[in-house]
Amino acid sequence: MSESPALNVPPDAGAVPVMSSPAEHGTTTERTPGVLQLILLLAGSCLSVLGAVLIAPVLPQMTRAFTGTPGADVLVPIVLTAPALLIGLTAPFAGIVVDKIDRKRLLILAMLAYAVFGTAPLYLTSLGTILASRVLVGLCEGAIMTCCTTLIGDYWSGPRRARYLGLQTLVATLSATVFLGLGGALGASGWRTPFWLYAVAAPLAIPMTLKLWQPSRRGEPASARHLPKLPWRQLAAPCLVTLFGGIVFYALIVELSFVLTGVGVTSTGTIGLISAVMSLGTAAGAIAFGRLSAKTPRTLLPFEFGLSAVGLLVVFATTAPAIITAGAVLTGFGTGMLLPTLVTWAVSRLSFDQRGRGTGLWTGALFIGEFAAPLALAGIGSGTGGLQDALAVLGLASAVVGALIALALRRGNQPLDGRDDAPRTAAAR
Repeated sequence: MSESPALNVPPDAGAVPVMSSPAEHGTTTERTPGVLQLILLLAGSCLSVLGAVLIAPVLPQMTRAFTGTPGADVLVPIVLTAPALLIGLTAPFAGIVVDKIDRKRLLILAMLAYAVFGTAPLYLTSLGTILASRVLVGLCEGAIMTCCTTLIGDYWSGPRRARYLGLQTLVATLSATVFLGLGGALGASGWRTPFWLYAVAAPLAIPMTLKLWQPSRRGEPASARHLPKLPWRQLAAPCLVTLFGGIVFYALIVELSFVLTGVGVTSTGTIGLISAVMSLGTAAGAIAFGRLSAKTPRTLLPFEFGLSAVGLLVVFATTAPAIITAGAVLTGFGTGMLLPTLVTWAVSRLSFDQRGRGTGLWTGALFIGEFAAPLALAGIGSGTGGLQDALAVLGLASAVVGALIALALRRGNQPLDGRDDAPRTAAAR
């Protein structure tokens, strides 16, 4: 039965009739996910992007506002990056809760807490308490990302699941551009104003409560479920590659403005435009992935890392802004394909009772890589002579990783479209 008859959405060929929780409805029923469920899960996935970029334009204002606070020059940037670190550290634990207890309830609780902690800087007066609230925002983001990605894996299978995971990357990339613009516009009236946008999570939790459901096996309460062991050998490679992939993905997002400034581009409008063009390249890569999900990791990953490597080397080799832009777009296209490839590789062969923990581990690896990106580039740059040299080293490393993957996955003949999906519910077996 369709979840929302009023929308007249036909059942997806790749949608799985998912058991709704007996505790919610008094009986175990089958429900077919549709467009509304996808929109809600994609919207929830964008909240971690909002946390990562929204306040970037107001960081100089915050620094001036807390000039009397010791270490403000260091602490204010951490206000921006702290959530990413917390996502990396806590997402694996969120995955355990997701598998053991409940996907939907954790998602709703995290959404409401996100609204509370995200808007806390509107009234907090010390930099220390604001930093603490950002730590709690990161904790919520880790739970939200894990739940949303896990539910996409629960609700859909095969090529449609791969396509929707690619769409998750696409929507997140486009939302980053929107949030950066909103943060700058709202910041014109004061550095606190952008924090109002975090309140959007509370009203979004209402349709999530009404239209999402917790998948469960027939007659088996989640709390009584004995969780099967994770296939650690199967997860190790995707998570390790994702750790490095997070560095490659985030490198130019963080450093492109500094590269452009170093070659004489001083206009913030021009820098913003070039960054937006790179984001469009990332979006185009996510779209391309949807058409290539039948390929294997052995085929896709070397191409994606290789394309990212070429882009980084182009950025290194020139001082012409137009050519730097072209290199950034190449890198963005490669990483736009890379992220959905990695997450699909990690979760496509996990069973229902493993998917939350597997998704949490993958999410943690990605965000730790993103948090480490500026630190890694700073360390490499101090030994090589500068930021562009560090990007060249990262580009060479990306090419090497791509080649090693091609050699290591000699038996990697399983496509990413999930044709060997493990059963997810009793109804789907």
